[in-house]
Amino acid sequence: MTASSRPLRLALMGLGAVAVLAAGACARRPVAAGTTAETGTVPAYNPVAPTQPTGPMSAVRPGSEQDFSVNVGDRVYFDLDSHTLRADALPRLADQARWLQQYPRIMVRIEGNADERGTREYNLALGARRAQSVRTYLVSQGVAANRIDVISYGKERLIASGSTDADHARNRNGHTAIVSGAE
Repeated sequence: MTASSRPLRLALMGLGAVAVLAAGACARRPVAAGTTAETGTVPAYNPVAPTQPTGPMSAVRPGSEQDFSVNVGDRVYFDLDSHTLRADALPRLADQARWLQQYPRIMVRIEGNADERGTREYNLALGARRAQSVRTYLVSQGVAANRIDVISYGKERLIASGSTDADHARNRNGHTAIVSGAE
């Protein structure tokens, strides 16, 4: 290797490394993140999974909206035409209740959502029942009722835009949104 070709070779190696990193960063994510595309179901909440993030998310400020979303989880899912809390939702809601008790100034809004099937009126009523189910559980776990508002968006705020079973499963949810008091 000549002295003049060494800088060129190093530059090309550097460009190759950048290309590999960029390709990894642009890798396509699963279409229905958090769901099993084959079955259209949302996997069960895993309470054994680590609650403290690593890497870039480890700098999450305690008591922030990001802390709640990343370390606790802000959404639970429902079965078709149901407002009954699923067994896999209970650990997540218990974690939400503990977190909310740790930060008593935080006010939340439970947003009930439905998939796109059915009439607007039906889905608004179903979303309201879903939000109320989440609220009732949080209150039963010791969160003050006056800290929790409920609203139904029915099928107006879909998080998955497709019409597969997996998309419908993601859209049937109760979302706990922090509205004030976060760090």
